Amino acid sequence: MKASKYFLRTFKNVSDDEKIISAILLKRGAYIRESAAGRFYFLPLGQRVQQKIMAIIKEEMDSADAQEMLAPVLHPLELWKETNRTNTAGFELMKIKDRRGAEFALGGTAEEMFVDLVRQYDVSYRDLPFHLYQFSPKFRDEMRARGGLLRVREFLMKDGYSFDKDEESFKAEYEKMKKVYTNIFKKMGLETAIVEADNGYIGGEYCHEFIVNSEIGESKYFTSEDGSYSAHEDVAKFKKDTKNEDDEQKSLTEVEAVRGTTMQDGVDFHKLPLWQQIKDVMFVDEKNRFILAIIRGDFDVNEMKLKHLTSAATLRAATDEEIREVLQSEPGFISPVGIKEKIDSKAELIIVADDSLRTISNAYGGSNKKNLDLLNINIGRDYQPDIEGDIALAEAGFESAIGTGKLVEKRGIEVGNIFQLGYHYSSKMKGATYTDADGKEKPFYMGCYGIGIGRTMATLVEVYNNQKGIQWPKSVAPFAVEIISLNKNEEAEKLYQSLRAERGNLIDEVLYDDRETSAGEKFADADLVGAPIRIIVSEKSLVAGGVEIIDGPKVEVVEMEKVADLIK
Repeated sequence: MKASKYFLRTFKNVSDDEKIISAILLKRGAYIRESAAGRFYFLPLGQRVQQKIMAIIKEEMDSADAQEMLAPVLHPLELWKETNRTNTAGFELMKIKDRRGAEFALGGTAEEMFVDLVRQYDVSYRDLPFHLYQFSPKFRDEMRARGGLLRVREFLMKDGYSFDKDEESFKAEYEKMKKVYTNIFKKMGLETAIVEADNGYIGGEYCHEFIVNSEIGESKYFTSEDGSYSAHEDVAKFKKDTKNEDDEQKSLTEVEAVRGTTMQDGVDFHKLPLWQQIKDVMFVDEKNRFILAIIRGDFDVNEMKLKHLTSAATLRAATDEEIREVLQSEPGFISPVGIKEKIDSKAELIIVADDSLRTISNAYGGSNKKNLDLLNINIGRDYQPDIEGDIALAEAGFESAIGTGKLVEKRGIEVGNIFQLGYHYSSKMKGATYTDADGKEKPFYMGCYGIGIGRTMATLVEVYNNQKGIQWPKSVAPFAVEIISLNKNEEAEKLYQSLRAERGNLIDEVLYDDRETSAGEKFADADLVGAPIRIIVSEKSLVAGGVEIIDGPKVEVVEMEKVADLIK
């Protein structure tokens, strides 16, 4: 392709509001152009990179016996109603009506569509397992689009769905996909950490994100010092050290405590360690249930873990007014001791205790009355939690859950995820069954596997750039070779035509900057285009006996007739 004919409209600068390097370079380099917030045009260069990324994904998925198909973008809303996702998807779900009044969801993910397709066929246990995938636009009404392609409202995604007989069969496919995804990203030039993650409202133990380390990433995770354990902050576990759990339990005592309402105020007033204080955090869920989360004072509450233990979809902090008027307690002095005896009879209160409270004795904290505290509070004796489990937020420096060293905090960009769907969709959608060997109808056991194409593209730029421009890995570069002619001459044209004539990998991989513009502008644009190999044709190089070839740090002058073989 000749640059004079190519839609190559680069920019020297973009808005000062744009801080993320991938967004800056992709916009400057004529890869993407914003249409509306969170929605982008992919220009010819950007589309070429997307197609390279998709080709790598397709090659690996097909080699793993997955089969590509395509589902409609508009999903009949009745399918989403079958699974109750019209209520659980929240603000991200976008809906439209056609002229006949039929309602559709703009697909943000496609579980219902794939299940609806498969249930239209008679499937036997002999047909299982199978794995279907697609490259399809997705729509999510994100609250806040940011970072160019990193958080958008419309994007291209590879999403796949496996159908299995049972959990045992699914586990084999899941482990296979771990390897497939690792290979996919490695072929692109991305090293990924496989990180345990949260599976949302579906739950289940199988959920992993593929994360590329980056300071601008939104995914915060922890890994053990030896790297054997990695988990997202939403699910990370750690060993909770024991304190004074074997101390003899003392009598519960109420004392006057004219203090502030923070945890540190409690420490300063009672002259006792933070770990011995009970931290009380009051939430309200979407069903208007009050949820009191209590935990050892030196730990914080992990809201995601709390949601799973209570089957809550959303949580918000209770207001001071609700705490006083409905719960008959006092902000800053809340206590699990006796609180259920005080609350409004119409209110529902669930007390959730972190298992760290079993590591201490004779705790102290509020009494549900202002300026009065309780000393020597003991779980099981002075209060009974409704639910007990792990609701603690991990922090760097804590001992890893499997005892392999301290947790190290890391941050990165999620480029892919795989997770268990189990029977969640097949049990909700009538007829989503296969016929087993015993002749009985049984629901499919499913898995889900996704890769964001644009997000992966942005991540590649975050990893491969030198501030002046992009340095694409050869596997995903829009063009493998760029010829830069510093003066209009026949030799550059001949070289371009000779490379184009080479059948195979080269015929569509050469960009020739034949424009009548300055050398500085050509080099600046070449930095933004980021072709791995540059060929400079100039009077100087021709006098030296050939052309100058730049391949990363390697620079050499090569005779014209040897260029094609060298490039290949």
